[in-house]
Amino acid sequence: MKFATLAVHAGNAPDPAYGAVMPPIYATSTYVQRAPAEPMVEGYDYSRAANPTRSALQENLAALEGAKHGFAFSSGLAATHALLSQMRPGDHVVCGNDLYGGTFRMFRSAFEPFGIEFSVVDTTDLKALEQALAKPTRLLWLETPTNPLLRITDLEAAAALAHAAGALVACDNTFASSYLQQPLTLGCDVVMHSATKYLGGHSDVVLGALCTNDDALAEKLGFQQLSVGAVPGPFDCFLVLRGTKTLPLRMEAHCRNARRIAGFLADHSRVASVFYPGLPDHPGHDIAARQMRDFGGMLSFVLKASVEEAKQLTTRTKIFALAESLGGVESLIEHPPSMTHASIPAEQRRAAGLDDGLIRLSVGIEDIDDLLGDLDQALAG
Repeated sequence: MKFATLAVHAGNAPDPAYGAVMPPIYATSTYVQRAPAEPMVEGYDYSRAANPTRSALQENLAALEGAKHGFAFSSGLAATHALLSQMRPGDHVVCGNDLYGGTFRMFRSAFEPFGIEFSVVDTTDLKALEQALAKPTRLLWLETPTNPLLRITDLEAAAALAHAAGALVACDNTFASSYLQQPLTLGCDVVMHSATKYLGGHSDVVLGALCTNDDALAEKLGFQQLSVGAVPGPFDCFLVLRGTKTLPLRMEAHCRNARRIAGFLADHSRVASVFYPGLPDHPGHDIAARQMRDFGGMLSFVLKASVEEAKQLTTRTKIFALAESLGGVESLIEHPPSMTHASIPAEQRRAAGLDDGLIRLSVGIEDIDDLLGDLDQALAG
């Protein structure tokens, strides 16, 4: 089946009890058993271990990534934590230097103190990446497009280098979504999503996911769900399952609007630079065109102005809401250095190219003329 059909139907078999078209919300913590250790349906004895609504979502998310196995967690960071928990003291992890602030904080503050070593490198530079992988490495953690500079890593080439070094390859696919990019088909071993964003699509749920074709890794991730219990509730699973049904339609609108806004900003006299892989002069444009269906709904830009003026601009928009997060139907604006990426030391942010005045946009699906007018009046202020 094609993607749009999978988005609607994968994991969504009619309910056998009453024929409900939509999977029911199984708001239960436990299940009746025929006899001790003999569930009425195999695998369903307690909802931390398994819940039918969560199972439907996991099957749906796996199908959208072309994966055999899908696992839902209580947040994107919980999903990241589940994978990083497979590391052991002395293991070496290589990750990008333009990384979501929450991921960076987890790596440095939660895992590094336990003896896991992290090397930060520009993963768009394959020579630098190969050098970093020269040290025995357990995991390569990739983001592409990156947050917030929209840098593009060649997934196929990076995965080949990592596998040659004996490392597992994980890709945070949140910015692209399953509709625009499928990292498993490009050589990655596991995909992570903050399903809070594009997969849910309506800014009304927090949820994370991991998808993989690796049976051995899947067994470990399933054990992690069961033993640690950072799982989403059935209502959250229902919301994301509802969101994925319209993912192709929403992503087309996000991309269409973002292309127009990127062009508008690139031509604006008050804008110094625009970061959007859909622009022909973006450093990763050709790679993005090859490994993505379209260029996404996220972009960043820097004003020809002071940091304070940049911050003030984020308060002058009327349609773009000043808020963290991304990927909802509504448009958002934020200042990463003081918001989503504040946990990264300023010196490291600047060294990675993250300007103190950078502004990030999550472009929604509103009418493009209204969005352009809103930015125009904010820039004029």
